[in-house]
Amino acid sequence: MKKVSKQNIREFFEQLGNRYPKQATLYLLGGSALILLGSARETLDIDYVGDDVHKNEFQIAIEKIANELGLDTEAVPIEHFIPLPEGHEQRKIHIGQYGKVNVYVMDPYSIALSKLDRGSDRDLDDLVFLIRHSQVNMDDLEQILKTALSRAGKFDFHPDILAHLQELKTRLLKQT
Repeated sequence: MKKVSKQNIREFFEQLGNRYPKQATLYLLGGSALILLGSARETLDIDYVGDDVHKNEFQIAIEKIANELGLDTEAVPIEHFIPLPEGHEQRKIHIGQYGKVNVYVMDPYSIALSKLDRGSDRDLDDLVFLIRHSQVNMDDLEQILKTALSRAGKFDFHPDILAHLQELKTRLLKQT
């Protein structure tokens, strides 16, 4: 599969909107979401919120169209990995309507929490981008993390998530 550009993503939305006949909502996360928010990072797939095991009709259409365009997609059942923060529905970012399909970038704080949990270099760079571009406020992210950790028994958070938070703060200080 090829690297995914903003143009590829928009073409995918157009095709999906032209060909999927029912009302649907697509929530993006990962690199493709960040690209739509203005990041220059590269990505190899279009991550979206969905069941990664039992695909529904909409997801089957997503995969078919993506394959025809030479793009890779990945369904991510995000609610199984992190507790979705309070207010996540109100913070989604509307990208556009394509036919009957509404496309959103998922709540930036949900994206940030999942990236903080994984804590890879790329994830931390993505978090710096979200904070520097006013999509995420550091104080609010820390509060969301604190609330999430209080519910950690239901989720398998990385044992070093607090170290990831400290590394993020260090990166932010280095770039000021």
